[in-house]
Amino acid sequence: MNEQPQPPTVRVFIALAPPDRAKEELDRELGRARAAHPRLRWNRIEDWHITLAFLGELPACTVPLLRAPLAALAADHEPFPLALRGSGTFDGRVLWSGLDGDLDAMRLLAEGVRSVVKSRGVAFADRPLRPHLTLARARRGDQSSVEGIAEGIADFTGSTWPAERLHLVGSNAGRGPEPIRYRDIEAWPLGHGKA
Repeated sequence: MNEQPQPPTVRVFIALAPPDRAKEELDRELGRARAAHPRLRWNRIEDWHITLAFLGELPACTVPLLRAPLAALAADHEPFPLALRGSGTFDGRVLWSGLDGDLDAMRLLAEGVRSVVKSRGVAFADRPLRPHLTLARARRGDQSSVEGIAEGIADFTGSTWPAERLHLVGSNAGRGPEPIRYRDIEAWPLGHGKA
């Protein structure tokens, strides 16, 4: 029996990325926690992002269909201020930093992103937006360290920065034992369509 080869796929999401200075502020705040909890799976600082829509595994041929409408959407949205603030956990295992700033503008952009994706016929789990930046994950049975770190940085407030680019990101998640790595497939500046 001949098996048909599967088309290549890519794991995709659409996100905002804090600038280096904002990430470095939070990274300094996390320095002692990183040293004290090396068993946590810490996300690489260069991979920190705020997911607006997680699309999952897509056929690679789908990605080009998203480029032009996402570029147009980005051009129609002005940059808006955000700041990394506070922390918490999901299910006691995922450590995250929260956000402050113009969260209404971010929600409008996320709604636009999701509308674009649906208009291109891409099926994805349209989960409610929970604005956050994932920092680390605990292994089963190691949740107390995550909760303690979240309490320790609960009062963190970073500098305000402008969200200026919309990113279409690919990852290697689920492909072997190597750590998750993210890469920009493409990114578009916000507000460049306004006269």
